[in-house]
Amino acid sequence: MLYELINFSDQIGPLNVFRYITFRTGGAIFTALLFVMLFGPGIIDLLRLKQGRGQPIRDDGPETHFAKVGTPTMGGLMILASVAIATLLWADLSNRYVWVVLAVILFYGAIGFYDDFLKLKKQTSSGFGGSVRLALEFLIAIIATYAFMQIGPDLLSGKLAVPFFKDTLVPFGLMFVFVGAFVISGAGNAVNLTDGLDGLAIVPVMIAAGTFGLIAYLIGNVKFAQYLQIHYIAGTGELAVICGALIGAGLGFLWFNAPPAMIFMGDTGSLALGGALGSIAVATKHEIVLAIVGGLFVLETLSVVIQVASYKLTGRRVFRMAPLHHHFEQKGWQESTVVVRFWIISVVLALIGLASLKLR
Repeated sequence: MLYELINFSDQIGPLNVFRYITFRTGGAIFTALLFVMLFGPGIIDLLRLKQGRGQPIRDDGPETHFAKVGTPTMGGLMILASVAIATLLWADLSNRYVWVVLAVILFYGAIGFYDDFLKLKKQTSSGFGGSVRLALEFLIAIIATYAFMQIGPDLLSGKLAVPFFKDTLVPFGLMFVFVGAFVISGAGNAVNLTDGLDGLAIVPVMIAAGTFGLIAYLIGNVKFAQYLQIHYIAGTGELAVICGALIGAGLGFLWFNAPPAMIFMGDTGSLALGGALGSIAVATKHEIVLAIVGGLFVLETLSVVIQVASYKLTGRRVFRMAPLHHHFEQKGWQESTVVVRFWIISVVLALIGLASLKLR
């Protein structure tokens, strides 16, 4: 919306700053942060009033979590609203990448909202059928991936780029829609599994969003792309604005989600945030890099898969409890210790992911 002010830059010179993605990304960060800080307390009070007993706590979870009974959930609503407003305000709305990613965020948020609603209604830690939910997520992700294939350059369409190798592309053709759908839906559910401790998920999401904001900006700039010998994809630079909105919203949400949390993001937020990261990774052809940058989410997901498979096949558990963060809690780590150490791991993985831009 504000991007259109460049049409008047000939008459009013300072308006030329709206041409720059970096300026508008900064504006998106500030706008999303300001929205959450201003309206967050009111949203929390409203959700607490409507939800009563708050988010259901797992019966088999760590005993320390029972003290969190009554904490409202669906805090993802404030994240979604702030991201949507900041994006619509600061992004170039003629850019089709922006609309596809924003659509994934909102649709995944809607799925998560319905799941949270059922959990509150039934007062149980499980929402609606997992197979139905996964099918909906996968369908949305297929549509988004196909859209990216149509928008992007023909040279890269239907191909998977391999990091650390400048010219290596694995051709999948039309079957790439399933690869992209796996990345997007997988990222959504991976962040969802990670969201189990106060502040645990939102900071790694912000770290990944910052990393992919830089990646999107560089890939969308022909000069930087040529210098770094990475694939240039026109228009993806605008996704940095969405990444900025995610960072701003995340910072604001962390203010209320820091231990002891005043609100949980719920599936409303975690699915949407993961879907955002996954769709941006597919749009920028950095699907494998997302597995590096978001390695913490991958580890959390693998811990669940390994635990379930081991128990079904051998009757034994590999971890004391899954996902992985609960395993360390059961070993005696304090919640804050688990959270901060997982943040550190996220920073290290993000640096490794960024190294893939130059080490080719």
